Amino acid sequence: MAARTSRSSAKDRPSYRCTECGWTTAKWLGRCPECQAWGTVEEFGAPAVRTTAPGRVTSAALPIGQVDGRQAAARGTGVDELDRVLGGGLIPGAVVLLAGEPGVGKSTLLLDVAAKAATEDHRTLYITGEESASQVRLRADRIGALSEHLYLAAETDLSAVLGHLDSVRPSLLVLDSVQTVASPEIDGAPGGMAQVREVAGALIRASKERGMATLLVGHVTKDGTIAGPRLLEHLVDVVLHFEGDRHARLRLVRGVKNRYGATDEVGCFELHDEGITGLADPSGLFLTRRDEPVPGTCLTVTLEGRRPLVAEVQALTVDSQIPSPRRTTSGLETSRVSMMLAVLEQRGKISALGKRDIYSATVGGVKLSEPAADLAVALALASAASDTPLPKNLVAIGEVGLAGEVRRVTGVQRRLAEASRLGFTHALVPADPGRVPPGMRVTEVADIGDALRVLPRRRSAAKAPEARPEGAGDGRVRRDAPREAVERR
Repeated sequence: MAARTSRSSAKDRPSYRCTECGWTTAKWLGRCPECQAWGTVEEFGAPAVRTTAPGRVTSAALPIGQVDGRQAAARGTGVDELDRVLGGGLIPGAVVLLAGEPGVGKSTLLLDVAAKAATEDHRTLYITGEESASQVRLRADRIGALSEHLYLAAETDLSAVLGHLDSVRPSLLVLDSVQTVASPEIDGAPGGMAQVREVAGALIRASKERGMATLLVGHVTKDGTIAGPRLLEHLVDVVLHFEGDRHARLRLVRGVKNRYGATDEVGCFELHDEGITGLADPSGLFLTRRDEPVPGTCLTVTLEGRRPLVAEVQALTVDSQIPSPRRTTSGLETSRVSMMLAVLEQRGKISALGKRDIYSATVGGVKLSEPAADLAVALALASAASDTPLPKNLVAIGEVGLAGEVRRVTGVQRRLAEASRLGFTHALVPADPGRVPPGMRVTEVADIGDALRVLPRRRSAAKAPEARPEGAGDGRVRRDAPREAVERR
């Protein structure tokens, strides 16, 4: 009898489970030891053993070929760059989560989308939980996002939001933001994990039942990830990240998850005083047109998703006044720049870089993180060190290894086609680039030594450099026995 009582009490004893990974324990912990998440361990009772009886089906199962797919046809939002990332537009019943840092322009973009998508047959409901209705109206006046079919309400109660859905019957719902709305049925402050799950679940159910597209604005944590439980990203259909430097005009909408399209598309926008506009050809933001080339600059073609963008890399080297020279980067990864400096000094025989302050940056706020920009970074640094400009209308594409070799990268033909469209006539690429656009001269380089041969001889300076021991280097590129590079026309 005592053993039976002990087993019964152990069965009825509450246990704790992590809401992120499902790990269970007999006592509460502040941090889950399995997934290392904080505040995700919650109490739950021992589930009773039950069986579910078969119930009445809502609709009969059909062969997949007989299912009508026209009901899931995408409808354009009126913003071409956003439609590009979504895969053609918004699907009825789809739930999209847009996350980004504060002040990046999420509310401005979605208010513009809400106004352009509103028509007589497709109403739009904009729910704001962070601002008053009058504040949103002022922004709409500034960016020209006014429509008689766009409805606006300021609510932070989930039941009130659902009531607006019944009265307005919109085809598109915009909620700014999901962390500000709370359900009275759930304990906890708005933005908590339980509240976010409940609000998102209720809105997802309403969207599927009504065939209503929903755009949710999500906050991010200090490390850039979406705030709230990871379950939120699993529940929604599309997850978009809104990126951009608040001091630059460029904004990027990047697809992270998309059940209806590709996840390698990127939408480009320009944020200005009159609002936000899409950029079908954003390469102009990343270039500085000059009549004469300047030392320390090199152009490359980067791929943002599947979109090629021509970007400019700039470098500047000056004599250091401190024992430890400065290494400053903007828009480039510091580790990649340090690797290129080491390769230039060891493989390219440029020995003056180690004692100089080196500054490297990109133009227009673009961030270059892919290895295909390595060759452009190396050439910009070598050009700055030798005070010799690169030839005009030259682009450099390729990954540089620690052995000095230039490796192949993906999408070379798309990159060359974009460079040719913008008027560039000469390109440095790895071996076997494929089909070359008409009118472009392509030089295949095997290593960094081949690439450095495009630098002309250093121009005579007004003041001759100080004499240095042989091998010390004065910023000039020392050339070994010449090895001809392969050119294609």
